[in-house]
Amino acid sequence: MNTSLEHARQLDETDELRQFRDAFHIPKQANGEDHIYLCGNSLGLQPKETAAALTQELNDWAKYGVEGHFHAKNPWLPYHEFLTQAMANVVGALPEEVVVMNTLSVNLHLMMVSFYRPTQERYKIIIEADAFPSDVYAVESQIQFHGYGPDACIKVKPREGEHTIRTADLLDLINREGDKVALVLIGNTNYYTGQFFDMKAITVAGHRAGALVGFDCAHGAGNVPLELHDSGADFAVWCSYKYLNSGPGSLGGCFVHQRHHKDKSIPRFTGWWGHNKATRFGMRDGFDPIPTAEAWQLSNPPILSMAAIRASLQLFEAAGIHNLRKKAISLTNYMEALLIEQCGHAIEIITPSESKERGSQLSLLVTKQGKPLFDAITQAGVIADWREPNVIRVSPVPMYNSYEDVWRFVDVMYNQMKA
Repeated sequence: MNTSLEHARQLDETDELRQFRDAFHIPKQANGEDHIYLCGNSLGLQPKETAAALTQELNDWAKYGVEGHFHAKNPWLPYHEFLTQAMANVVGALPEEVVVMNTLSVNLHLMMVSFYRPTQERYKIIIEADAFPSDVYAVESQIQFHGYGPDACIKVKPREGEHTIRTADLLDLINREGDKVALVLIGNTNYYTGQFFDMKAITVAGHRAGALVGFDCAHGAGNVPLELHDSGADFAVWCSYKYLNSGPGSLGGCFVHQRHHKDKSIPRFTGWWGHNKATRFGMRDGFDPIPTAEAWQLSNPPILSMAAIRASLQLFEAAGIHNLRKKAISLTNYMEALLIEQCGHAIEIITPSESKERGSQLSLLVTKQGKPLFDAITQAGVIADWREPNVIRVSPVPMYNSYEDVWRFVDVMYNQMKA
């Protein structure tokens, strides 16, 4: 392949999404040059419009006080609704199936209140062995809360000597344990390996076995086309501060399939913001759930966080999730080829090589001196992510990363390995 810097710049010239890079603040090094930022899988960069979006709400708060709920330029009372269509487009859902609320682990617990309903015969949860720790903690605590023991958590692992889970193995496990499984909960894009699971196949297998199925899409939302509605999943949760660029600790999102919306027998923890909008302020009525995913809301939303999410979602609307996916595949494939060519003697890419099985992340298993290498590339201007015991995660995000970014990163890796 052509490994020259000139070729990378030529690829950037023909990139139909190249203009979106200018919509973001790129962190600067001490010498004034841009960092090579490859950490959007951990925290996305700040859109330049975010400050204006926040300032608008601060100014309206100063101008109107409580009346801003009705008279702000973007009235606060229905503010979460301003995000719904764009977020639904990102995750492939009907607008009524999506709501922006709370944070990821909070939403996961709320979903398990509704969709983990164990019985004496059917009480187990299937999850990846190397799921994100918060998911494991949430699952184990829910199991304990319902009075079951550690055996209720079934952790699916890769085969010996492999790094990722074979879909066939996961489906076989669901089939074998099916009559005991209450919930299948998978991180649709694994945080450590970057593996993107076949959500529809998992959902079909889970439902065939009589279980409910949910996904943690923290590393999928804004990264891969999720097609949540068509997957048939019962629920999904995600955060918005990674690929969705909403700022540190910002709100998460929640999907509840439309088939559950009018079922008032589903248990749930309730709050006033999930109550019928027409009578919400009557203050004397018994809980009357909104017949959409909004029924799972608890509290009125934090407007400043939502303003930041809105600023980012406007960019996703302009770019289009499928256009971003097309570039992501090209950008990640380019990074993979350069790494194998230049650094393959010292690293192993543990992310699946098939584009359909990964998003905008490559996880690099460093065979020796991994942490010193990571520290060295950091000193050389790369912002990436280290995961114990020996993995460097790098994420070429199509919204703001360039082919030249990728070339420069691999060049830094190669030179630091030689040092």
